[in-house]
Amino acid sequence: MVDTKTPGDKTLSVPSKTLTLKPRVETGTVRQSFSHGRTKQVVVEKRGKRRLAGEAPAAEASGAPEPTVAKAASARPPLARPAAPVAPRNNSGVVLRTLTEDERSARASALADAKARDDEERRLAEEEAKRRNSKEGIEQAEREAAEARRKAEEERHRQDEEAKRKAELEAKKRFGEVEARAAAATARTAAAPPARPPGVAADASDEDEAPRQVRRGPGGAMRPAAAPKTTAKPSPQKQRGRLTLVTALNADDVRERSIASFRRRTQRLKGHASSEPKEKLTREVVIPEAINIQELANRMSERAVDVIRLLMKQGAMHKITDVIDADTAQLIAEELGHTVKRVAASDVEEGLFDVVDDSTDTEPRSPVVTVMGHVDHGKTSLLDALRHANVVSGEAGGITQHIGAYQVTSPDGRKITFIDTPGHAAFTAMRARGAKVTDIVILVVAADDGVMPQTVEAINHAKAAKVPMIVAINKIDKPDARPERVRTELLQHEVQVESLGGEVVDVEVSAKNKTNLDRLLEMISLQAELLDLKTNAARPAEGTVIEAKLDRGRGPVATVLVQRGTLRVGDIVVAGAEMGRVRALISDKGETLEEAGPSVPVEVLGFNGPPEAGDRLAVVENEARARQVTSYRAHQKRENAAASISGMRGSLEQMMSQLKTSGRKEFPLIVKADVQGSLEAILGSLEKLGTDEVAARILHAGVGGISESDVTLAEGFNAAILGFSVRANKEAAAAAKRNGIEIRYYNIIYDLVDDIKTAMSGLLAPTLRETMLGNAQILEVFNISKVGKVAGCRVTDGTVERGANVRLIRDNVVVHEGKLSTLKRFKDEVKEVASGQECGMAFENYGDMRVGDIIECYRVETIQRSL
Repeated sequence: MVDTKTPGDKTLSVPSKTLTLKPRVETGTVRQSFSHGRTKQVVVEKRGKRRLAGEAPAAEASGAPEPTVAKAASARPPLARPAAPVAPRNNSGVVLRTLTEDERSARASALADAKARDDEERRLAEEEAKRRNSKEGIEQAEREAAEARRKAEEERHRQDEEAKRKAELEAKKRFGEVEARAAAATARTAAAPPARPPGVAADASDEDEAPRQVRRGPGGAMRPAAAPKTTAKPSPQKQRGRLTLVTALNADDVRERSIASFRRRTQRLKGHASSEPKEKLTREVVIPEAINIQELANRMSERAVDVIRLLMKQGAMHKITDVIDADTAQLIAEELGHTVKRVAASDVEEGLFDVVDDSTDTEPRSPVVTVMGHVDHGKTSLLDALRHANVVSGEAGGITQHIGAYQVTSPDGRKITFIDTPGHAAFTAMRARGAKVTDIVILVVAADDGVMPQTVEAINHAKAAKVPMIVAINKIDKPDARPERVRTELLQHEVQVESLGGEVVDVEVSAKNKTNLDRLLEMISLQAELLDLKTNAARPAEGTVIEAKLDRGRGPVATVLVQRGTLRVGDIVVAGAEMGRVRALISDKGETLEEAGPSVPVEVLGFNGPPEAGDRLAVVENEARARQVTSYRAHQKRENAAASISGMRGSLEQMMSQLKTSGRKEFPLIVKADVQGSLEAILGSLEKLGTDEVAARILHAGVGGISESDVTLAEGFNAAILGFSVRANKEAAAAAKRNGIEIRYYNIIYDLVDDIKTAMSGLLAPTLRETMLGNAQILEVFNISKVGKVAGCRVTDGTVERGANVRLIRDNVVVHEGKLSTLKRFKDEVKEVASGQECGMAFENYGDMRVGDIIECYRVETIQRSL
């Protein structure tokens, strides 16, 4: 290239970088692999062949494109080169460089290389396509040949089976000819070859030994049949298969397969059958509100891993033991091709209770009578007189704190079941429970006391249960007994006895002197006949838990009143959230029973835990059903407990009540009782003690003795332990003494409630009460050094005491409240100043006093509150 300089042209700036030609080298990278997973990337260069200066490639002479090898080498330029023409200029005045001979040849070589590479890649692709097509054709031919072999094998197997069947039929036909053949063979023993050893199959020559048949010629003459032609036979083949009568008689006709061959073929056919896809079975899957993944897979007859895989596709990671909701389970089941039947969790209780009896199978049953009334009106004493027992002596303090069930025989020989209920206000739930399971209510009213609050409550329970009532006016032997007053007071509560023209039966009795007890039983029997009580005793038992407790020697014990059916030893029962198998049935007299019919009260042993009083008992068919019912009820119980603890806010009133009780103090307690009913009464009484400022917090409540775990729980919350008719075991007592935990024992519920009420009263903030002492008026204000301002006052009303609280009132407005620090009469400090006298007063930390201000003096008293 030649650069020309023109004076008038603009100066061009040429970059300082030297223009060079890159060597004709093709580079690439190759990744090498070594042991232990190591790799290394290596740069590979490919250099073309170098040509001499005088050589001319053959491709250029012929006009053909330059080959790849020849293109790689650059031709050496000749020594003598003509002068290059002047480079043209573009419109902007920049001189364009003219390509040299070497550059043109390099470009041509690069184009030729690219074209050659394209041709080579196209050729390789065509070869690969041909090879792939050939391979597919071979595979197709192999598949067709395999299919043909399979069909031929099946056809041969069918022919073998057909031949075997024909051979068996032929053997049966020829079995009758065996003895004749044996006789013929014995006759020809001299001419025949030696007898074959046993186990060798007979050959075709046996046909010659058969008797010849007689044929008729054309003229009707008899002539013997021609002997069969004998042909040369090949040497006998190796005997295959088992030697049986069929194979011995048909050895030359049918060739049997060996047992090993048959087994190989059977195994081969089974292998083909197992590889075939099985038909998908669709099932109706029952899905509750929540289900375990393993249980869902079992109900669908699918693998649990397939269910987990589908859940992972939905973005949820689960284990095989996780529980999923019904909607998710339905999606999984429908995706696997099954139909879904949704059921609620409460459906497990369907058919458990209230099954209608067939009227043809019913029979009369004993009436259930509940004795109710006010405390100390003689309910238990009346029942003891009927039973000829002494239950009152067994109760603490002579008051009934447990519900009991007993059976008494009436004078006419019929059985009557009595339920005794407590009369105290704390046992309202017990009385309501007794009224629910009863047929007749006996209202006991003392002739000397008349109608009392719990009497009214018992009347309301009887009316709510819609059961007939019999009024027993007790204690008529007392001098101050007035039965007519009782009848009159009952009219105020809509109870009209027969003597006053009503329908309610009334009987005057004396439990102490056993007066008119027979008439009371007679009235009960008469009322039972009017009710026409019948039930089916052959059906599974249903009943109600009257009381439950935890006996250390016998375990959980439940007093059950059987209402329908018959309860037997060995039955699987469900009561509330507890289940079990009946181990023993004990009557109210301590006798062991094998079964208990309708209206019979028994103690049931065998529960896993003590059920709650009032739970309904039912017999189920198996343990699986019992577990379903109890698990559902336990889940519901936990949810209800969690809801009550968390305090679910459903309305504005509930939110306001929570705001009121958010800052109240709590008294932590742990309560253990002997029976469920007493525990229920204690918890109800403690709940009623609570106010907006203080309330009892029940950390744990249960039936049974005080255990070491109760002491540990009390230690964590600094709580007190209350034991009602129970005691702590040795370990629990030692742990309580060691940790300073107080355990209090009670036998009477009212003592327990009174102690807790006193203890909770100590948590109440005391009340401050002001007592006005007197008033004074400021006449002059003096400023005394080292003392401050002192007000000269005259006491106008009452007295003024030193150290009392004062208010400074200016223009009927209180400007200061504080204490009186100085009270002087002339120059002496005095304790108090009476009305009409003058004195000097000074306030603590206050000096803004003015003439005419009024000073009120008062005393603040602290008064302890109580619940």
